[in-house]
Amino acid sequence: MTKKPGKAVKASRDSTEWQLRVDLAAAFRLAARNDWHEAVANHFSLATSPDGRQFLMNPRWMHFARIRAKDLLHLDSTDKSTMDRPDAPDLTAWSIHGRLHALLPQARCIIHLHPPYATAVASLADPEIRPIDQNTARFFNRIAVDLDYGGMANTDEEGERLARKLGNKQIMMMGNHGILVCAETVAEAFDLSYYLERACRNLVLAYSTGQRLHVMSDAVAEKTAQEWEADRLQFHSHFAEMKRILDEEDKSYRKE
Repeated sequence: MTKKPGKAVKASRDSTEWQLRVDLAAAFRLAARNDWHEAVANHFSLATSPDGRQFLMNPRWMHFARIRAKDLLHLDSTDKSTMDRPDAPDLTAWSIHGRLHALLPQARCIIHLHPPYATAVASLADPEIRPIDQNTARFFNRIAVDLDYGGMANTDEEGERLARKLGNKQIMMMGNHGILVCAETVAEAFDLSYYLERACRNLVLAYSTGQRLHVMSDAVAEKTAQEWEADRLQFHSHFAEMKRILDEEDKSYRKE
């Protein structure tokens, strides 16, 4: 039976939805630990239906470090009354994630963040992530760039514009704003976000020396990016290990 959109009902611990809730809650906790969060702003979402239009998302203005599996909202991108409810999500979250889930079924997990190094690079006139090491090479020719920031994303039209700009890419550098990462699973979206921030940190540090960058050839950068893509098991192992660390230190993210 398809759930009506709204605040989450209690899901069985053995259900597919519950496992999705646990993974997404873990991603919030890990983002806070990595200092990627921005006060009580920024949002993650995860599709629960085959067409991607129903999805989980964090409630309005709840700190990432406190989010539990049971706290996540269950929403429907086709429900025009969503913002009229007393437990409505943040408007910018609905404008971005609601439209992306409606228009891009391949974007099952969507992470929107303002992490320091990636946001610094996104704020440059030229936000290209040049392939200067293995981390930066992972993203060679694989990032959409949006340089048309026009203020807070608080309309359906802005969400639709971002969907068009992202297209079939998994990552977007949002000029004057932050980053958007999309993947099939939470594990892959988390791993991409982790390495994107690391890549941007490496790039910012290299720029800060004032010396000329030693940029890989296109052929080597593409080869390296393909080698990253061939090792998908590592992405899932990374996330599984991070959840084990959370479990050892604080299991409250799993709370029903």
